Amino acid sequence: MLKVTDRIQIPFEELEISYARSGGPGGQNVNKRETKAVLSWNPRESPSLPDDVKTRFLDRYSGRISDDGHMVITSDEHRSQDMNLKSCFDKLLKMILAVAIPPKIRRPTRPTKGSKTRRLNAKKQNSDTKRMRQKVDSHD
Repeated sequence: MLKVTDRIQIPFEELEISYARSGGPGGQNVNKRETKAVLSWNPRESPSLPDDVKTRFLDRYSGRISDDGHMVITSDEHRSQDMNLKSCFDKLLKMILAVAIPPKIRRPTRPTKGSKTRRLNAKKQNSDTKRMRQKVDSHD
């Protein structure tokens, strides 16, 4: 079972794991062994994700989810299957953790009276400075 938080745990039965030949480092090893890990998971139909987390997950990662609802995560960074599979699990874990906590609701604030006064005084001072730089037009 992939434990994300105390509330979110994904059983391995929901995950499809396969291996493929890797293009990563390893010399002749990459031509002979299938070290690239491919993890497929259907977040739309997963009963393990709470509804609020599922909604945020699907919104945030909609571009990575195929038409049939599966998300594919791959890793070929390492020379061993186990390390690449662990890397896939870590990627999925980070993605779920990124949406597990609901975002804080932004409450719009208004400028304080002091900040308004400071802004207007700065504008007035800038205006006066520029006015003093202008040519004096004398009609005598």
